[in-house]
Amino acid sequence: MAGVLYRKEREVLEYLSQFQRQYGYSPILQEIADATGHKAKSTIHALIKSLVDKGYIQKVDGNTRVLKIIEEKTFAHLNSRPSVDLPLMGFIAAGKPLEPHTDPNASFPISASMISGKHTAYVLQVKGSSLIEDAILDGDYVVIEKVTEAVNGDIVVAIVDDNLATLKKFYNENGRVVLKPANSAMEPIYPTSLAIQGKVVGVVRKFLI
Repeated sequence: MAGVLYRKEREVLEYLSQFQRQYGYSPILQEIADATGHKAKSTIHALIKSLVDKGYIQKVDGNTRVLKIIEEKTFAHLNSRPSVDLPLMGFIAAGKPLEPHTDPNASFPISASMISGKHTAYVLQVKGSSLIEDAILDGDYVVIEKVTEAVNGDIVVAIVDDNLATLKKFYNENGRVVLKPANSAMEPIYPTSLAIQGKVVGVVRKFLI
């Protein structure tokens, strides 16, 4: 249907919009592929053609480095859609490696108001009770925006010592990073190595009837 964007098209459009606002020109195909997790530049070429056909961007004649974004239509789409499908990346449990979803193409619908549109977003399903006092329960789905930095109180996806993944509250206390649970029965983590993979911007709970 004309005008409707699928997840991969939306990711490319978001990246193009962010890149152009920051640098004032368009990224090359390889840069778009790297940023959106695609291996083949031909895939990006096809997605851009689709965005052109749907009226979200225009190619500028004589300059392959410039893709003109139709700002009014793009802004309305990225900020006003009632819902959006995000990739469902898998499961996260405290102190264990991230467990990928069995279906690599799985997606999860969320309210578009949950995400800023400034960062690539994805969904993880929670295993465990380390954040129950912040109302994040076992089986809930958390909406994550990809960032590499956090401020005190952010709930983050962090890769810590020995490549273990955890979902905890980030704090920097006197120059020392501490990852705290929201469960009084659990102890905080003082990692020797830390890589932030994103922060929680929303929680979705599915009720069984």
